[in-house]
Amino acid sequence: MTTQAPTATKTVRVIPPKPEFSGENRIDIRPKRVAAYCRVSTDKEQQEHSFETQKEMYTEMIMMKPNWQMAGIYADEGITGTIAKKRPDFMRMIEDCRKGKIDLIITKSVSRFSRNNLDCLLYVRELKERGIPIIFEKEGINTLQVSSELLITLFSGLSQAESESISMNVKIGKRQSLKNGNVPFCYKSFLGYRKGADGKPEIDPEQAVTVRRIFAEYLAGKSLLDIAKGLTADGIPTARGSSEWSSPRVLSILTNEKYKGDALLQKTITTDFIEKVRIKNDGTVPQYYVRNSQEAIISRDIFAQVQEEMVRRANLTSGTDGKRKRVYSSKYALSSICTCTKCGDIYRRIAWIARGKNNKC
Repeated sequence: MTTQAPTATKTVRVIPPKPEFSGENRIDIRPKRVAAYCRVSTDKEQQEHSFETQKEMYTEMIMMKPNWQMAGIYADEGITGTIAKKRPDFMRMIEDCRKGKIDLIITKSVSRFSRNNLDCLLYVRELKERGIPIIFEKEGINTLQVSSELLITLFSGLSQAESESISMNVKIGKRQSLKNGNVPFCYKSFLGYRKGADGKPEIDPEQAVTVRRIFAEYLAGKSLLDIAKGLTADGIPTARGSSEWSSPRVLSILTNEKYKGDALLQKTITTDFIEKVRIKNDGTVPQYYVRNSQEAIISRDIFAQVQEEMVRRANLTSGTDGKRKRVYSSKYALSSICTCTKCGDIYRRIAWIARGKNNKC
């Protein structure tokens, strides 16, 4: 007969969690390299104080904690919060996290961190996997806590919706301004004009000489490439100060109606407020043509002649039936100008063949 062994008494041993920062009621004794991220959405003067205040506040906060070490203040000023890749300091902070230089990030709110729901969750999850928490002060969220992702999704979704609403309001306001005939000018990238004392565009005499030269040389027979090479060789700067000219840049000047004193508004539209993708307006929204919106650099007659010449060069053909396509050339004085009355071909170089014979008409 066997004797049954007595049943062992069941015991439970509590394994305490690892210490982590999750609020004032819990203290983490481990030294942490702490970084702060702050951002303001515009660079207007009224927000400069707020921006500097954020940096000073976080610097003081980090330095006051005995177990915190300063890992850096990352700050983007006057930059959108919807596109992470367009915030250089934000991306530098993420890269430093990947290199193991940061143990903890603090920021004012979810909307300061990102207004793009997808971006916000993407970086929060990546840093969470690396054991790097983000403390959102306003919402009281620590991303290492279990419920944090649900709260972040909620708050970042609200921030994105707010950005979309603001974007729509701005878009409506701009369209109404265009409808009223207000012509926006980007003087830094537009050759020939500068902002006058009254806030309106006025002709820049020095740059206007370059514009008139481009139109004159084109009507004289030069190609876009020849004009670009000539401007580059003469050291004439572009609107942005570059010394290199290109065919597309010359073409954009020759086709811009502003040089004859008019303005076609809303040529392009934004299709995605997050990615800021702009496409050509193919009739999706109305356009507005403002006549005599500013002083003209080029006369209407010369501008019209240039547009007609562009059409002629684009449709060069040869032969009596006009079916042979030719590419415009300005290599010789009479290239692409004279036409043979016998065969209908345009003036071009003849390639000699064997035995001294050539391609005769």
